Amino acid sequence: MRLLKFTDRGFNRAITDLNRQAEPKEEVRQTVSEILSAVRSKGDSALLEYTRKFGGPKLTPAKIRVSAPEIEKAVASLTPAVKKALAASRKNVTAFAKKSLRQNWSMINAEGALVGERFDPLPRVGLYIPGGTAPLVSSAIMTCGFAKAAGVPEIVAVTPAGVDGTVAPALLAALDLCGATEIYRVGGAQAIAALAYGTKSIPAVTKIYGPGNAFVVEAKRQVFGRVGVDLLPGPSEVLVIADAKANPIWVAADLLAQSEHGASSVVILLSDSEKLLAAVQSEIDRQFKLSSRPEHLGKAMNNAALILVRDLAQAVEIANGFAAEHVSLAVRKPELLAPKLTSAGAIYLGDLSPVAAGDFLAGPSHELPTGGAAKAFAGLTAEQFQRRTSVVRYDAASLKKSRAIIETFCEIEGLDAHGRSVSLRLKAQ
Repeated sequence: MRLLKFTDRGFNRAITDLNRQAEPKEEVRQTVSEILSAVRSKGDSALLEYTRKFGGPKLTPAKIRVSAPEIEKAVASLTPAVKKALAASRKNVTAFAKKSLRQNWSMINAEGALVGERFDPLPRVGLYIPGGTAPLVSSAIMTCGFAKAAGVPEIVAVTPAGVDGTVAPALLAALDLCGATEIYRVGGAQAIAALAYGTKSIPAVTKIYGPGNAFVVEAKRQVFGRVGVDLLPGPSEVLVIADAKANPIWVAADLLAQSEHGASSVVILLSDSEKLLAAVQSEIDRQFKLSSRPEHLGKAMNNAALILVRDLAQAVEIANGFAAEHVSLAVRKPELLAPKLTSAGAIYLGDLSPVAAGDFLAGPSHELPTGGAAKAFAGLTAEQFQRRTSVVRYDAASLKKSRAIIETFCEIEGLDAHGRSVSLRLKAQ
C-alpha cells in the first residue's frame, strides 16, 4: 500500500498519477479485432474454435445453447437459502428498475403542434455474464432483471462454461428467474462477436450489456455502431472518504471486499485523520489473513493508496477528479458531503452502507462506469433497455402558424425543397 500525505512534496502530481486511462493495450485491440473478424465471417465454427482455444469446453453447435432440462435441473438443485437470496435481489432490482423507466408523454408546442416522446422496449438484447474466477450471479440479476422490467421480449445471455461445459446452477437459475429467454455457454470476445453479428446458433441482438474482462470490454467497444452497448466497465474501483470517527474495521473491510474482484481492482482511502489511516492499515493486515482469495487481494492491495488530506473538502475535490465507480462516505454527516460529489458511479452514505450491499441486493445495478467514465456516464439503468422515439403531429392551423419560421430557416440554410414541403401542403388546404 502506498501512503500519500498532502504535506508531501509532489503530492498533487502523485494524485494526478492515480488517474487511470481506460484505453486498451494494442495487443488486446489487435486480438479482439481478429476474433471479431473471424466470427463475423465463419460464424459458429470460429465461435467454437476460440472457445476451445481460450480454455473453454469443446462444444458442437447443438450444445452452444443451454437446454430447458439443464435449467430446470439447476433450479431444482438450489438450496432454500440460495433461492431466497436470488428472489430477494430480483425483487429489489425490479422495483428500482420500474421506478426509473421513462414514460410516454406529449404536449402542444407554441404553434399548436403536438410533440412528445415514446419509449418502447428494445426487441432483442444480449447480456454478457462473466464466469471467470467466480460466477457473477448478481450480474445476471442486475442486467437481466432490468431488461425484464423494461419489457424486453427477447433476452439473450452468454456466459463462459467450465471445461466440462457446465454453467453454475445458481447462475442459470438467476437468469431463468429474471426472464432470460435464451442462454448460451460461450464467453469472451467471441461471444460478443456472436451477439453483434449473429451466427447460425445465436441470432444477432440490438444492444449488448454487461461487464467482462479486457477482451470483452474491447469487443464491446469495437462492435459499437453495429449494435448498441451500455458501458465499457473495467476493473472494480472503490474510493472511501473517512473522517476521524469512522470505524477502521468497516473501512478496511470495504477496501478488501472490492479487492476480491481481481488484481486490477482500484482501492483508495482518503481521510483527514492520520490516526484513522494507521488504524485502517493495521486492520487490513489483520483481515487479509482471513481471506479465502489472498492471491486476488494481495495484488490489488499492493497498489492501494491511503491518502492523508488537508480536510474533507480536499477529499471531495480529489474524488471528483478521480470519478470512482463506488464512493463510500464513512463520515459523520454523509448527507452534507454527498451533494458535493459530482463524479461517482454510486455513492454509499454512512458507515452502515457497505458497498457489498449494492453489489448484491440494494436495487440499483452494480454495473457502473469505471476508468474515470463516471464524469460523463451513469451506471446501467432500466431506461437503457428502452428506445426513445420523437412524435410530431401538425394540423392545418399549427402548420400555417409555423410556415414563416420554417421558411426563414430554409432561406438561411439554402434548402428550398424543405420550404416547398410546407407550402404545398398549405395550398391544398
